[in-house]
Amino acid sequence: MLLVFMIPLSIYFTNVPTAQANQEKIIYNLPYPGLLPDHPLYIFKAMRDNIIEKLTRDNIKKAEYCLLISDKRAAMAIQLAKAGKGKLAVETFLKGEKHFFKIPVALKIAKKQGTSPTSEFVTHLKVSNAKHRELLESILKELPQGNTATIMQVLSVNNEIKKQLDTL
Repeated sequence: MLLVFMIPLSIYFTNVPTAQANQEKIIYNLPYPGLLPDHPLYIFKAMRDNIIEKLTRDNIKKAEYCLLISDKRAAMAIQLAKAGKGKLAVETFLKGEKHFFKIPVALKIAKKQGTSPTSEFVTHLKVSNAKHRELLESILKELPQGNTATIMQVLSVNNEIKKQLDTL
């Protein structure tokens, strides 16, 4: 009777799959980007986004808004890369990462003022940062070699953001 339980367990433990971090896809849904930077009315969208960001005084809400803008820019970059507009895709991604770069600063100011972000929001930021890195690596494989220097710059900004998020 004991063998009936031991044989299936030994088979189970010998066939345990090993997961590697590079093979796992990060599950994170990006928001709908709306107008893309190549649209003639995009300038109005960009102006609106800047005005909303400047008028937002609550640093936690500002961090949430910068995350939204950064995620939208990442989604825009993916769509632009699929459309064959590699240079514009990389520039858009860089602008998005620069918006993400404002988040740790806003959260540190919020902590000094006595409000701190929830642990769920910090986890959300870390997952978003990891998803951005995954998207950058996929864009790097698809784009021609001429854009690799800019992508490496975006990757370095992404790494710096990751370091700052780890200190939160």
